[in-house]
Amino acid sequence: MKIARIETTPIVVPLTETFRGSYYSMSHRATLITRIYTDEGVEGVVYNGDEVDTQQEIARIINEELFPLIEGMDPILVERCWEAMLPPTFDILRNRRLVVQAISAVDSALWDIVGKVARLPNYRLWGGYRDELPIVAIGGYQGKTDAELTAEVEWYLEAGIAGCKMKVGGRGLSPEEDARRFIVMRKAGGDDFVLMADANQAYTVHEALRFARLVEDHNLRWFEEPVHWYNDRRAMREVRVKSGVPVAAGQSENSRVGALDLIEDGAVDVCNFDSSWSGGPTEWRKVAAVAQAHGVEMGHHEEPQIAAHLLASIPHGTYVEAFHPDRDPLFWNLIANRSEIKNGMYPLPSGPGWGLELDEAYIKKYRID
Repeated sequence: MKIARIETTPIVVPLTETFRGSYYSMSHRATLITRIYTDEGVEGVVYNGDEVDTQQEIARIINEELFPLIEGMDPILVERCWEAMLPPTFDILRNRRLVVQAISAVDSALWDIVGKVARLPNYRLWGGYRDELPIVAIGGYQGKTDAELTAEVEWYLEAGIAGCKMKVGGRGLSPEEDARRFIVMRKAGGDDFVLMADANQAYTVHEALRFARLVEDHNLRWFEEPVHWYNDRRAMREVRVKSGVPVAAGQSENSRVGALDLIEDGAVDVCNFDSSWSGGPTEWRKVAAVAQAHGVEMGHHEEPQIAAHLLASIPHGTYVEAFHPDRDPLFWNLIANRSEIKNGMYPLPSGPGWGLELDEAYIKKYRID
């Protein structure tokens, strides 16, 4: 079997409102569909990322730079293909992050081919530790009233979602105000509702510690990216040691080496390395092995269509992360055969590879190429 052709399709969907985190805002949901065709008719298909401004450049890198490096190669030899795609990252004058995201998309599509050839869902191909995972939403965005936060939690409960990772930090809100918002969501969800806080690197160490202490009696599952980026390993270690709250990070790392530094420096209890941003499932699984050796749990930043398989394949996986349909219409509309969420659990797809059937009418409506 040989790689014959690659096709990329950018998708951009306007959102019904603008969602604001600590220092960013989102008014569109984007993704890139990657299809790899082989000379034997097996097709690998996947969608990755949320890059509105750069997805055209990522698509160009896939088609013009990566495909010539792997054309004619055996797609089953994923490690070999992955190494073959590395040379474009060696240019120190370019934005390597975009190249790594392009590699991530191709690597993900290759794994779909492997699963289809093996006639196994990818999570079973990789070992298959469980058949379902708890699912949480990313929400609690800043700017919402207490009534809106309460209604949001009620929607999650009605939809069978187990919890929420809420946004804190930045936007002029103090740790005290963020803690008050957290407690509003805790009261709405009850004691069994899983509740995390995600500061997106917005707090100082002292602010993060204040927030953690204010919610210490309200079952904070973990505190994600609590501090500013410029000395985050030392600062995150200080937050987790002084507060006793589990700290999660890793989505901002672009390689296994960056994730290894977080883990070995004692900065994280949960590593939420993002395979779609950082080299694909091939790279993610190496990080997961390092994390297990150090007693660190694994998460995955967003991307439920991929994260579910990766997290279900290992014993130290945590939660599938999704969004409310208003924030991520792709998960709820692009996947024609999405598994039904029940009692806080997301069943793994049973089809081979990623098990994805994409809605072609939805693609036609929102493709921008």
